[in-house]
Amino acid sequence: MADDDAGKDNRMDRVQAISVLDGRYYKYTGELTDVFSEYGLIQQRVNVEVQWLRFLLKDLELDQADRAELKAISSIVDQFDVQAAKSIKETERITNHDVKAVEYYIKDRLCELGMERLKEWVHFGCTSDDINNAAYALMIKKGREYILDELEEVLQKLEDLGLAYKTTAMISRTHGQPATPTTMGKEMINFAWRLRVEITNLRIAYIQAKMNGASGNFCAHYFAYPDIDWIAASQSFIGSYLGLTPVVLTTQINPNSYISEILHILIRIAAIMIDLDRDMWGYISLGYFKQKPVDTEIGSSTMPHKVNPIDFENSEGNMGMVISIMAHMAVKLQNSRFQRDLTDSTVLRNLGAVFGYLLIGLKSSLKGLSRVTVDTEALDADMEDNQAVLAEALQTVMRVYKEDKPYEKLKTLTRGRSIKRSDMKQLIDAMEKVPPEVRDRMSRLSVNQYTGLSGRLVDWYFSKKP
Repeated sequence: MADDDAGKDNRMDRVQAISVLDGRYYKYTGELTDVFSEYGLIQQRVNVEVQWLRFLLKDLELDQADRAELKAISSIVDQFDVQAAKSIKETERITNHDVKAVEYYIKDRLCELGMERLKEWVHFGCTSDDINNAAYALMIKKGREYILDELEEVLQKLEDLGLAYKTTAMISRTHGQPATPTTMGKEMINFAWRLRVEITNLRIAYIQAKMNGASGNFCAHYFAYPDIDWIAASQSFIGSYLGLTPVVLTTQINPNSYISEILHILIRIAAIMIDLDRDMWGYISLGYFKQKPVDTEIGSSTMPHKVNPIDFENSEGNMGMVISIMAHMAVKLQNSRFQRDLTDSTVLRNLGAVFGYLLIGLKSSLKGLSRVTVDTEALDADMEDNQAVLAEALQTVMRVYKEDKPYEKLKTLTRGRSIKRSDMKQLIDAMEKVPPEVRDRMSRLSVNQYTGLSGRLVDWYFSKKP
């Protein structure tokens, strides 16, 4: 924050924080403070009010203001700090209205700047949600960048693992049971592909704002200035001054469809991350991955040997939390009685929690991914112990050459049994219709070779990257 004293206030003893976002996990979420705190919201309200005033004076020319005065008006935003936000909160205690307190603050600054004549243009034609909906939109726009930056790091780590283990064979698990082999790299790239799709969706998602008055009909605007095309003016202001996408048809409040759209993208991202966290947890449990121990860390208060996959567990838990919050918000924020009720206001104040939990989850998962290496010996041992997974390959070739009851023969040999390569060899030698050269190829097949096009699929992914 811009104010040193306020910074000291903000650095409260974190063990007294009610929320983990401001306490235990502040190291993950602290960067969001200036965006989603009360200070962040007030700052954006001031920004929207000031930009609207500049638009009225510069573009619509409703009053006279020279270049120097317009620059001075902009300084109200540029010089805004925590002390300014606190002064607005003091006014709010009197007005019991947060947006009106912002209006009075700007009017006071104009008077200090020698532009008292312009003060009644502040908040001209506006309802509170004209300011609030635009402020929240700008906050979401900033918050999205933090999430995208973290997602890109996770994506990069998954891609690095995909390349490093592109040809590292492993037994896959379907229903938790040994199944057709894959490669560890291909499994990492599966997650990379899914995340990349949603990252693209998140990046291109439009962020909307409205500026159209008390019931969304420009009533006051039109009555005061009937010759101005206020619909076009509103769109111009939102696009040019705020860098947002205009929404024209509303009640008193933004219908928030864009927030719902973004939240649903984030829900899918969180679901993908839970899937990744659980798979990584499982691979560590199976011994496929080893975790790099940190000498100073303790895994258990009684079991000195433990190195627990806590980063993936933390990520999974926080992603679950944020999904539940986002699922409610995505529906609730599209509902308002008649032209306006206030239920959206208290819910919108939890946007910081959404981005906070997402950051905790992403950073935790990234930390976990950065501390794992594949244990090739464990992978090899697992493949050696699961020769039965070759049954798929053998029975498929037997079908081609019309061997009698291929599926049934392999089922009898392998289902629920632990078999050796010699058992497979015996079955292959007994085949009557499969040509000798094909039987020889079948006999030489090993589990770690039966990975199909896994490596080429990894290459395909990288060939399709933008």
